[in-house]
Amino acid sequence: MTAILQLLVSPRPQSFSRLIAREVVAGIARLRPEARIVERDLAADPPPHPDRDLYDAILSATADEDPRFALSEQLIAELEAADVVVIGTPMNNFTVPSTLKAWIDHIVRIRRSFRSTPAGKIGLLRDRPVIIVTAHGGYCGDAPPAQPDFLTPYLRAIFATIGIRQTEFLRLEGLSRGPERVAAALDQARRWIENGLPQSLR
Repeated sequence: MTAILQLLVSPRPQSFSRLIAREVVAGIARLRPEARIVERDLAADPPPHPDRDLYDAILSATADEDPRFALSEQLIAELEAADVVVIGTPMNNFTVPSTLKAWIDHIVRIRRSFRSTPAGKIGLLRDRPVIIVTAHGGYCGDAPPAQPDFLTPYLRAIFATIGIRQTEFLRLEGLSRGPERVAAALDQARRWIENGLPQSLR
């Protein structure tokens, strides 16, 4: 059975990132009818930002069973159980929203999801496809008036740190530029869902 972890980030129930992320999951489910979907809504149930107790536990090399790791263990277990992860997120101020950053800070944990070596960080989790739907009011790139994109390289590096390198990005751009641009972005995304899902899911 294929397990799909769906992470939704936008606080707007009708957001485009939520819409297309759900359509990506539906597209995978059509290919894998036996798929089981686990949804975690980071807007409805935001993870707390790491506090002093969590930092102290991390720095003291305490056992994974330490109660201070309870939420971290739950979130990592959801990720470990997933065969594919689908994230729907807006870009906030050129990068990830704070709720997604909080989720990341609970799952990227030394000695649990990665280990530190003289050669650098080594991921400890199994590789699997991660499809990240990102919603942008404007456009990204180098030519003006394009905006910087720190979200894409950051998420690619974060998942690689814990051992997950199969990251695919489905970018929805120009969503604040009128209905024609919205329609074009959604049409492009739906064509990708039809034809561009990773071969490992087909």
